[in-house]
Amino acid sequence: MNHTPHFREQREKEELEEYNRKNPKISEEFAALKRNLATVSDEDWANLPEPGDLTGKNRRSKQNLRQRFYPVPDTVLAGARDSTEFQTSVQDDGIQTSADNKDGTMTNFADIGAARDKVLKARLDRAAQMDAGTGSASTIDPKGYLTSLAQTELSSLGADAGDINRVRVLLESVCKTNPKHGPGWIAIARLEELAGKIVTARKLIAQGCENCPKNEDVWLENIRLNDNHNAKIIAANAIKHNDRSTRLWIEAMKLESDPRAKKRVLRQALDHIPQSVAIWKEAVNLEEDPEDAKLLLAKATEVIPLSVELWLALARLETPENAQAVLNKARKAVPTSHEIWIAAARLQEQIGNANKVNIMNRAVKALAKEGAMLKREEWIAEAEKCEEEGAILTCGAIIRETLGWSLDEDDDRKEIFKDDAKASISRGKYETARAIYAYALRIFPTSKSLWMAAADLERNHGTKEALWQVLEKAVEACPQSEVLWLQLAREKWAAGEVDDARRVLGKAFNQNPNNEEIWLAAVKLEADAKQVEQARELLATARQEAPTERVWYKSAAYERQLGNIDVALDLVLQGLTSTVVDKKETRFPRSAKLWMMKGQIYEDKGMIQQAREAYSQGTRACPKSVPLWLLAAKLEEKAGITIKARSVLDRARLQNPKNPELWVESVRVELQAKPPNIQQAKILMSKALQECPKSGLLWAENIWKLQPRTQRKPLSLEAIKNVDNDPILFVTVARIFWSERKLDKAMSWFEKAIVLDSDLGDTWAWYLKFLMQHGTEEKREDVIASCIASEPKHGEVWQRVRKDPKNAYLTTREVLFEVMKQLDAQEVIS
Repeated sequence: MNHTPHFREQREKEELEEYNRKNPKISEEFAALKRNLATVSDEDWANLPEPGDLTGKNRRSKQNLRQRFYPVPDTVLAGARDSTEFQTSVQDDGIQTSADNKDGTMTNFADIGAARDKVLKARLDRAAQMDAGTGSASTIDPKGYLTSLAQTELSSLGADAGDINRVRVLLESVCKTNPKHGPGWIAIARLEELAGKIVTARKLIAQGCENCPKNEDVWLENIRLNDNHNAKIIAANAIKHNDRSTRLWIEAMKLESDPRAKKRVLRQALDHIPQSVAIWKEAVNLEEDPEDAKLLLAKATEVIPLSVELWLALARLETPENAQAVLNKARKAVPTSHEIWIAAARLQEQIGNANKVNIMNRAVKALAKEGAMLKREEWIAEAEKCEEEGAILTCGAIIRETLGWSLDEDDDRKEIFKDDAKASISRGKYETARAIYAYALRIFPTSKSLWMAAADLERNHGTKEALWQVLEKAVEACPQSEVLWLQLAREKWAAGEVDDARRVLGKAFNQNPNNEEIWLAAVKLEADAKQVEQARELLATARQEAPTERVWYKSAAYERQLGNIDVALDLVLQGLTSTVVDKKETRFPRSAKLWMMKGQIYEDKGMIQQAREAYSQGTRACPKSVPLWLLAAKLEEKAGITIKARSVLDRARLQNPKNPELWVESVRVELQAKPPNIQQAKILMSKALQECPKSGLLWAENIWKLQPRTQRKPLSLEAIKNVDNDPILFVTVARIFWSERKLDKAMSWFEKAIVLDSDLGDTWAWYLKFLMQHGTEEKREDVIASCIASEPKHGEVWQRVRKDPKNAYLTTREVLFEVMKQLDAQEVIS
């Protein structure tokens, strides 16, 4: 009976707890939300809206519902009555206070203002603490506990007390439930450090060390959080518990300021961990005398004979003779190490025996025997590393002995070697690329593409002597390749070695007696050297030995260039005359170029009717030659007979449908008529774009010649969408930006056009014209040099200037300036 009141009280207490659990107070339900009040700014408090329906969601449907009237159930009325009894509270100094009025119709703004002031004060205090905080933290958390801390640190300047408290609670729980978990202690210590509570952080990490005495990360964190004096004491305690921790010994050494004390710590460390390579390295680095360092390394290699790093360090400190002995010992101790073999090869290069002793050949055999051969890509990386450090011969030896490793004859080895060389060139490792090409050419000595790639490497990244040497070897290996002979002759001629170039071409003739390219190269050499008679004799011989269409055309063009119009015309007529020798047609009645030259020569002589007949006969013989039709049409335009020009172009378009050049010329005929027929030009352009919607030339002509200024940019955007990358269109877009004074954009589009097609001379001329007004002298010279290097051969104005006989001896630079003068830039606003 005496126990009955006790059981009753216990039961009542449990019932009360159960009731409170199922019916929590409002203040407890919103306790977590109240912490977010700390993030509300003064402006947000001041702008609190009046209560009301501000959501705007389903407002129309709500208004419609309000127009309907229904009997309200008693339950709704009772609920409305009871709803006014809910209480709200604002926390002030930890005391729960309720609203002044239970009906909820009044708000106590004085309390809100006080709370706002307290929140502001707390935030300012916390910001001050953050500014005073020291240190930074990095997270290592395999189980994820530090992830939340890392996120808190990243936003530390904007973190609020609520966030820190939540993380603190989480980490405290981690440390209590699993006190042997080191990362948890590190995380909570860094959290307190972040919050500016460095003393608390030190206490917590000290507890962590007590609970996790074998965790070196916890000890290291403790050392970091303390000053130097305390850190030494902590390091000593840490080492007592972890005397085989390399990191703790090194950290203890770093805490010492006196070199002798550092050495003393490391000697003690070596007594405990003689197998630690890191400690031996630190000990060697502290030695100022190389002899002492050698002694240490010698001892280290005895203790740790499998450490390649220590062997190599010892070899570097020794004399070449002793280093060789050291590396021999190292090779026996670690037979699977490629680094030791490479070091041995570099040593031989250093003492001048690289060509006598093929170390890498032995290395490959030994490593293959041990099953320790690297992959091809890894050997190439080692070769590039040797090149970077100046060991060029070793670099070549590595490539020579390993490049073909693991490749079968069935593999496309030539392409693989090319790709390897290109990759090395892209990384700036030109010696490695040379070695790769040298190896590849030993396997494929007659590969023209490999020889040309090797020559390109020397041309771009080597010397002219090296380039000549490569090309001379190339023509020896491929004597039937006229391309290689011509490259060698061209390089000799470009360097001013005209006699050597002649000798090269002489050898080329012996190897390729009837080769058109070599004959014409010899003619060009003599013509450029102003040796007129030699050039004419060569052409005459070529017409006998290699009577091709191109030889006849070049012969006539050269005479025309010299001003011998009648001789040129006679050669053209001979070339167009069809003769049969040995049942073979030996002349070229269907040569469009000869027909064009015939018409041009008659134009030069002022014989318009004969020129018209020549073009007419030419278009019948070569109906697919667009340039021939264009010359015929332009002849009529010059004569002022627009009707005939239209007729010629109509017939040309029937023979060559979907040709943009013919459509453009048809449009220009209408624009150049007197008076200009703009409407007909637009009709033709519309038809042209329907037939050739992808032509950048047509779009450019349409934008610049037929559209008002305000429509150019919108139409250019449409053109870019419809046309694949087209340099002519890009130049037009650049000119539009130029006219609008948007110079950076104009320059960008000019450069895009050049990158797209550097062979288009007109683009270079437009760009230079732009730079003459808006560029620097340095930029102009860069563009001129790039143009000369690219040697453009196409372009409407460029070809007209380049093929004009009176411009035959102009250099590329002079042609560029001449084209620039001829460009029509009236639309450009200076």
